[in-house]
This record gives sequence, structure tokens and C-alpha cells, in this order.
Amino acid sequence: MRLVDWNIQWGRGVDGRVDLARIVREARALCDFDIMCMQEVTRGFHEPQSAGGLAGGPCADQFGELAALLPDMTVIDGIGSDLPPIGAGTRRRQFGNAIVTRLPVRQVLRHSLPWPADPAKPSMLRVALEAMIDTDVGPLRVVSTHLEFYSETQRLAQVERLRALHQEACDHARRPARAEKQDSPFADTGRPVSAIVCGDFNSAFRASAYRSMLEPIPGAPAFADAWTCAHGDAARAPTVGLHDHEQWPDGPFACDFIFVTENLGPRVTRCEVDPHSQSSDHQPMWLELR
Repeated sequence: MRLVDWNIQWGRGVDGRVDLARIVREARALCDFDIMCMQEVTRGFHEPQSAGGLAGGPCADQFGELAALLPDMTVIDGIGSDLPPIGAGTRRRQFGNAIVTRLPVRQVLRHSLPWPADPAKPSMLRVALEAMIDTDVGPLRVVSTHLEFYSETQRLAQVERLRALHQEACDHARRPARAEKQDSPFADTGRPVSAIVCGDFNSAFRASAYRSMLEPIPGAPAFADAWTCAHGDAARAPTVGLHDHEQWPDGPFACDFIFVTENLGPRVTRCEVDPHSQSSDHQPMWLELR
């Protein structure tokens, strides 16, 4: 089972050009992925920057564009920030995450993450998009998330919520309720214990949010860093700052991670970062489980 994780910056490359087709081509060149998790996917930010749009001019609905580019796959959207139009705009401005997969998808959950007040820092609402997917290594919960950049208070609260959601899912796994009936929204509550949580954590390697993700979780398997599972103590590959020196003037470091439940750790055969791509300000990562 192969998974790509990438903060795509709405497809805007170091050259300033927005090109989702380029993102898809490069992801497919990395590996024949079964699942792709993306952050910074947008709707309604297509207006000029002066009218509330984003640099480079993304299309009006990038989730729809991904569906057209990947017609053999399911595209799942998770909106974190959902804002009204600006000026003459007619569409709400939405900013969030996506999961794309060719594998069977069971339930999809969209978790709004905590947003405690931190008036000294700008911030936006964040989401954890979760899909239960049937894979070649068994059923998995796959989560694509993107934590707050400016506020450590909010970032740490969001990590605690991710950990609590994992604990809740494992409780459902141990004590599932049956579906009311086949055509009811009251579905079977059983959920896999095994999980992958990936995305842009906006936390440097070994910084507070990263360390919190690895702490023990009562009643649930802890998370392990897939990079460490594959590479041990080898130097960490940076995921930002390699090519975009304007947004990352302090130089390269790692802030994008793929965490797997510890029971999946022995199944990690590869976890890599592509150092060459310039199609976003972040580098894509990919994971292989056997």
C-alpha cells in the first residue's frame, strides 16, 4: 500500500504558477499511489488577490479539478476555513484538505480541530479529514490534517484533539454498535485500530507538537514516526525551505510528518521525501506498507 502526503499550497509552485495537473503528475512519478493526502486545497479563492483570491489564481473548485484529473479515484474534501465571499465574489472561500484514493472507502469523518483564543496571533480554523479505507494491509483510518502555523497554543490543542480522536476510534473498535438497518444513517460504529495520520504539522522535528504526537495514549496504540521506522536515527529530510527561500528565509527543515500506529511500524518498508519538486513550497512525502 502506497500513500503520498503533500501540502500542495493550492498547486502554486516556486515559479508562482498554479498547476494541479503538475502536482498529480509528480505524485504519480513518485510512486503508484493508492492514497494521496493533500493540504491547502481550495474552493472560491479564484478571484484576483485584490478581491480576496490567492496568489497564482487557483480555479474556482480545486476538489472538482482533482476529480477530473483523477477520474478513477474518489476525491474526499475536508474544509477547515469557510469564509464568505469578498466584494463581487459569489462563492464562499473554502480552504482545507483532501484525500484521494482508488481503494474502497467506508465512512468519512470531518473533525473540526480546537481553536482556543490566542489574540496575539493570526490563525484559521483547521480540520482533520478522516477516511476509513480498505487496503491491501487491512482496513485503515487515514487522516489528512494541517495544524496552525502561528499559534503554538492552538497547535498543541490540535495535537491533543488528534490523540483523543484516535483514543475514541479505538474504543469504537473494542465496543462497536451495529447499524440500525442497511438504509439508515445510524451506521455500524466499528472502526479500525490501525491508523495513519499525516500532513503539515507546522512543528519542527522534535519540537513540542511533534513530541506530543508520540506520547503514549491510554487504551490505544501509540503513534510512531514512519520516517524513523524506515530510517532509524538517520538525518531527517527537510520538507520546506529547500527551494522557496522567500517564504522560508531561515532555511530547510522538516514540518510534514506521517505518523502510523505502532502496530503498523514493522510494516513500513519505505518513507521518503522528494527533494527535487518545486511545485509547492513543501516537498511531497511517500510511504509504503507491506
